[in-house]
Amino acid sequence: MKIAIYSRKSVYTGKGESIENQIEMCKNYISANITDSHVADIVIYEDEGYSGKNTERPHFQKMLRDIRKERFNYVICYKLDRISRSVSDFSALIEELNDHNIDFVCIKDQFDTTTPMGKAMMYIASVFAQLERETIAERVRDNMLMLSKTGRWLGGTTPTGFTSEKVQGLMTLDGKIKHSCKLKSNPDEIEIVKTMYDKYLEFNSVSAVSKYLIKNNVKSRNGKFYSLLGIKEILQNPVYCIADKDVRDYFISFDSDVCFEEHECSDKFGLLSYNKRDYTKKNVPRNSKDQWIISIGKHKGIVSGKTWVRIQEMLENNKPSPNRVKAHNDYSLLSGMIYCTQCGSKMFAKFRSNNADLFDYICNSKMRGGLDLCSCQNLNGQQTDDMVCEYLMDYTNENSNIYKLLEYLKRSFQNEIKSNPIQEIDTKIKKLNDQIDNLIKTLSYSDLDPSFIQRINEQVSKLDSEVKMLNEEKLNLQSSVSTLYDKSIQLDIISKALSSLKDNFKDLTIYEKRNLIRLLIQKIEWDGQDLHIFIYGE
Repeated sequence: MKIAIYSRKSVYTGKGESIENQIEMCKNYISANITDSHVADIVIYEDEGYSGKNTERPHFQKMLRDIRKERFNYVICYKLDRISRSVSDFSALIEELNDHNIDFVCIKDQFDTTTPMGKAMMYIASVFAQLERETIAERVRDNMLMLSKTGRWLGGTTPTGFTSEKVQGLMTLDGKIKHSCKLKSNPDEIEIVKTMYDKYLEFNSVSAVSKYLIKNNVKSRNGKFYSLLGIKEILQNPVYCIADKDVRDYFISFDSDVCFEEHECSDKFGLLSYNKRDYTKKNVPRNSKDQWIISIGKHKGIVSGKTWVRIQEMLENNKPSPNRVKAHNDYSLLSGMIYCTQCGSKMFAKFRSNNADLFDYICNSKMRGGLDLCSCQNLNGQQTDDMVCEYLMDYTNENSNIYKLLEYLKRSFQNEIKSNPIQEIDTKIKKLNDQIDNLIKTLSYSDLDPSFIQRINEQVSKLDSEVKMLNEEKLNLQSSVSTLYDKSIQLDIISKALSSLKDNFKDLTIYEKRNLIRLLIQKIEWDGQDLHIFIYGE
């Protein structure tokens, strides 16, 4: 006899329905209710720190794989919602168990699929589990809508140009004073924001605004130059917009939840927006505007609705077409491979403005901010490509260790793929998202103290930032693994071609040449006078 015990808990804890307690109660049930349980082979599956909103849990998935290839007699859990809060997910599991003639037992809810009534009651209970989850989500949204109508700042990182200020609240029936927060203008930062809006209207380019700020040494509150994405976020944030009729009509046209009437419009206050991002999904994507909640804040806006709406239209018009395939550079071999030692940035190919037939490699910092960021001398593109190719061909002809290098590359690619920590990052992301879910769920309770709401939102914002960083790291790693696989596939082809590289190189396409160079050369550095080439394995 073989029995599977499944246990899950959303948050790490040793209290209440902990993993250990669930397993112990399942074992007690087995001993008391299943014949010959003393000789049974019990396999335990534990998922701690995972939500029940879906079945993307490592040990749950392992249990499913084991069910399909091994002979289990029972699957036992402590409580129904430990399996899932989704009717469809739960139904899929029951069908899977039925196909393999495996009985399912839930000891807390006293469901046993060995009886028809037990099966019926279990499906009914799963419906209520999903209903509870959906009701909580609806309650959170209602609470958010209610709070948004007050125009209060709910906490988190304040937008550029503002700080958070505590406002004296009303006394409750138990004699406590409830405080709330509002945004207060930061004069130095708000002038920077005004400059961004003015210069975008002048240049119609986020990149041009960035160059202007760099040239004038304008930096963010953390002492760094504003990124292109950061500038765009500021230009798209309604917090800087005056709460007038123009912007109200704009958001109504997108079916946003606008929490003020036309007669309430005022040039004295700015806007606050809520529910702009979906924290239940990976990468925390921006919600469409029909899900935004727009309210009048208690701070002063700096841009008229007409101007703000015009800028949104300009940004939208400047957005690249989704159907347009970005053309790869088809004239240079080393773009992105050369590093400027003066500032550490990559160097990219760019045609000369006075001669469309010639191109140079230019430091990315220099392209973005001119000599204010980097004064590294440009590289003649064609001469550099020819020199590197000649060096590479001489190296492959003269160096007897070239095949040793290829073997080294194969091993290094395989080791990097094996040691890639993507799964570990996925686990961290899931744990953080579950913590965010639990914090957001807390907002569904009524009569929360504003200071407590602020602390929750600050924690959500902090966790959100960690998720973003982990997702960026994951994307980079995924791209790296994909590149490693591609390189490994090409190694055998390269091995055959190297013996006659000098004769064959001229017949290769620019993309084949580029791939060959990237397989053999780790990086190239330019110090303004000399070019330094680093071969893999040396």
